[in-house]
Amino acid sequence: MNNVKTVVLLGALTGLLILLGGFFGGKQGVIIAFVIATVMNLGSYWFSDKIVLAMYRAKEVSEQDAPQLYSVVKGLALKAGLPMPKVCIVPGDAPNAFATGRDERHAVVAVTEGILRILGREELEGVLAHELTHIKNRDILVGSIAATLAGAIMMIASMAKWAAIFGFGRSSEDDDGGGIIGLILLAVLAPIAALLIQMAISRSREYLADQGGARIAGNPYGLASALEKLSLASKAIPMDTNPATAHMFIVNPLSAKSFVNLFSTHPPIEERVRRLREMKIIG
Repeated sequence: MNNVKTVVLLGALTGLLILLGGFFGGKQGVIIAFVIATVMNLGSYWFSDKIVLAMYRAKEVSEQDAPQLYSVVKGLALKAGLPMPKVCIVPGDAPNAFATGRDERHAVVAVTEGILRILGREELEGVLAHELTHIKNRDILVGSIAATLAGAIMMIASMAKWAAIFGFGRSSEDDDGGGIIGLILLAVLAPIAALLIQMAISRSREYLADQGGARIAGNPYGLASALEKLSLASKAIPMDTNPATAHMFIVNPLSAKSFVNLFSTHPPIEERVRRLREMKIIG
């Protein structure tokens, strides 16, 4: 169901791009904005692991450096049918985890020092299985596609806004000025709609990663317990995080701040835990 929702939401982003491009700039405007957004996000997608790991000062560890962590990742990767990813530790007390990398063979799983201190082995397995599911589901690619479409929409909207201000575009032909007002409204509302759709895609992928992680780990209770602990701990120990990367973490590192749930990249922890506790794992 969440996969279907992702496809529908990506379709909505594409439709919004075509609608906005048709209203202002026509096919040429859509193509230019899409090419620019694609180039920007392709670079981000291709080098995402290096960029994010450097941003958070993550250090790759070997089996000798962190035997328990490495052992858990190795066992879960085998169960998931994935190549062994790189394993990294992020310095800091804030408990969290994320996965990155452009594909299964260039994947990285990173955890903070804080998460290793507060989680038991079963809880850690749930968290790492969740991150491996992101890799298996190619969520970095899905996020990059959504970012490309949203980026193109925002570029066209910006062009439309300036065109309306300076009286260019087809709306300037309207005698009553209604076309200009419509153009301004479209230029303001389209980026907001694109952002909301992009965040809805992110939330759908989190639910899928929870479900897949529970199956890889063999039970949903370790991840459910871990999410409850991480939710409380993230409020007590905020993480110094770039908002552009907040969607990558297993729990929202910005949750300690006053963000409206509508604009959150993560579903409510309570709903995630409820769904996990209601899961039935067969086999």
